[in-house]
Amino acid sequence: MEYRKLNAQEVEALQSRGCRADNWDNVEVADGFTPEFISNAVFSGAVRLGRFEKSFTLPGGVMIHSGISDARLHNVSIADNCCVHGVRGYIANYDISEDCLIDNVGDIYTEGESCFGNGVKVSVLNETGGREVVIHDGLSSHEAYMIALYRHRPDFIEKMNAIIDGYVRTCRSSRGHIGRGVCITGVSSIRNVRIGDACVLEGVLRLSEGSLNGSAEAPVVLGQGVICEDFIISEGSTVTDGVMLTRCFVGQACRFGHGYSASDSLFFCNCQGENGEACAIFAGPYTVTHHKSTLLIAGMFSFMNAGSGSNQSNHMYKLGPIHQGVLERGAKTSSDSYILWPARVGAFSLVMGRHVTHSDTTNLPFSYLIEKGETSYLAPGVNLRSVGTIRDARKWPRRDERRGTDKHDLINYNLLSPFTIQKMIKGLQTLENLRYASGELSDVYSFHSVKITNHSLKRGMELYRIAIDKFMGNSLISRLQESDGSFAELSEAQLHSKLRPDTPVGSGEWVDISGLIAPKSEIAALMNGIERGSITSLLEIRDAFKQMADNYYSYEWTWAFQHIQQLYGINPSKMTREEAVSLIERWKDAVVKLDNMIFEDARKEFNLASKTGFGADGDKSQKESDFEQVRGDFESNPFVRSVLDHISAKTELGRKAVAALNHQ
Repeated sequence: MEYRKLNAQEVEALQSRGCRADNWDNVEVADGFTPEFISNAVFSGAVRLGRFEKSFTLPGGVMIHSGISDARLHNVSIADNCCVHGVRGYIANYDISEDCLIDNVGDIYTEGESCFGNGVKVSVLNETGGREVVIHDGLSSHEAYMIALYRHRPDFIEKMNAIIDGYVRTCRSSRGHIGRGVCITGVSSIRNVRIGDACVLEGVLRLSEGSLNGSAEAPVVLGQGVICEDFIISEGSTVTDGVMLTRCFVGQACRFGHGYSASDSLFFCNCQGENGEACAIFAGPYTVTHHKSTLLIAGMFSFMNAGSGSNQSNHMYKLGPIHQGVLERGAKTSSDSYILWPARVGAFSLVMGRHVTHSDTTNLPFSYLIEKGETSYLAPGVNLRSVGTIRDARKWPRRDERRGTDKHDLINYNLLSPFTIQKMIKGLQTLENLRYASGELSDVYSFHSVKITNHSLKRGMELYRIAIDKFMGNSLISRLQESDGSFAELSEAQLHSKLRPDTPVGSGEWVDISGLIAPKSEIAALMNGIERGSITSLLEIRDAFKQMADNYYSYEWTWAFQHIQQLYGINPSKMTREEAVSLIERWKDAVVKLDNMIFEDARKEFNLASKTGFGADGDKSQKESDFEQVRGDFESNPFVRSVLDHISAKTELGRKAVAALNHQ
């Protein structure tokens, strides 16, 4: 925009409206500027003003014209059609974009040079340091995972921090920025904060050293009483109602409110925090905590729901808070659960009671970890048949509130994947070894500081086998399907060609790097490239993660192809149509068995005990009627119907696949 100096008539008009300046020659204006909407303003330093031609409509229908009144501005540029009114303190060293409303505020200023939260070191997992993650605007959960956990590769950490530092230097400035269409009202203090487009700040108490990375399609919203220091808050996130954040990164589409407080913590996309407290946690995607009595500390979580009163300890009163723990993806804690770190809980497991024995159940996923008489008991695999597990898996994609195409965290929602199935295979071997070593008639088996009853061990083995059959069949059928979902009639030569993997990548171990499920070899290749210097930018790192996400199903089939021989004694490169049919029949049987277990688990929600408290002051028939009016009946429940529909659909899918393979 072209600017010019004020003419004598404009200076005189401004002065007549109560305005003054330390030097009117330092005040420049855009073409089309008129002084009629400026009053009681004090200008110092270099000031640039745009045009004031539009009005704002406030809540309740109040109209207010753009302009400047009752404000002190120092080294500030204000673009077209902004309204700056009632600045009790001053605005200094800021560039304010078009269509902003700033009303009834204290101080908004940039002091010295700032990187606006970029470059802040967050002491995640270990409060005393050693796993610091340097936050920046585009930080993904996957990048943070590698930096926090792969400390056994110091060359990688050094190169990675150098790449981040290169970006941080580009953020350094002595001027703050307020994006287009921002609304700031009733805010007490903003110091060294960069504010993106369309952000809304209402009643915020204090912001210092940070970035609000809002956009027109995904604004950041901050509400009453919020205090944030050394922070970055990403697109589409909302922080309200007295929340306090210190040295925190908040990812896309997160929600924090009701007095939640956190320090030295990372929260990635779709996290929610209310009432409780977090310290030094790595909250991967969909970490949710809603209760006042809940403390999450020094732990890594993702796809997690913390029950009321959940708590962990990260020190044993000796060398301080140096211990850490991991709840792998999908793990839950029940009310009043407690874990003494260090410990590791397998994926999609439920923790109930108090646990102080430092258990490691990573290779026994989908389990219940339960306290009985101060002893930790494990029930392997039982969460596979839980209606809650399936409901969670279905709701996560629906609850992704991120807007736009630039999604920092690349999420794989699959419940069964090479990551979880490889653990089940190891878990099966572990349980078989326990039974062999201690004898089939043992009442209780000991494993990594937990006890497993004989009944639980046998049931766990059965459930793992069913889940493995389901996954391997899923992978095979997906490979056989055409792009339109149909199945072509294939000769055995065509079958072998269709089953041949697209890539050698994926045959080894798999990892979940906080939402992204990928072959460990690809993560290693990325780190090798960073160490060698062939990957030198954050954009290249993001592209590498995206390639892993985009190629997931090709990698998955490579893994399944490699394991068919091990699991079923069938050479997949020479698989006959009869062998393929046998695998599909195993898959169909596994799907129906699991769905029937889930169906029966859902039925428990409609039993007599669940109806306790319904039909107040009435008899049994009124109790049941009241229950149905509120909860509905079992047969028409949407989830129950979806389970039955899933059985029918998968049965039909299997029939079509078998029919195509059995053609003459």
